[in-house]
Amino acid sequence: MTAQVSKSQFKAKALEYFRQVEASGEPLIVTDHGKPTLEIRRINDEKQDPFEILKGSVLWYDRPFDPAVDEDEWNALK
Repeated sequence: MTAQVSKSQFKAKALEYFRQVEASGEPLIVTDHGKPTLEIRRINDEKQDPFEILKGSVLWYDRPFDPAVDEDEWNALK
């Protein structure tokens, strides 16, 4: 579970929370009257291959070479 802290607590110890997020890599949720409003997280500078990100996202496609638009719709777009 992600740690949560109120705005007033965050304001008093912001630098401490920044260091904690940097060290652990775990995000911190800042709340306002108990409602989550902000997420503080470490930036990931590692570049990921877009194909690796999408890998496994298409589970099944029956006819991949069929046009996405049928012929009547295609003619209507001309």
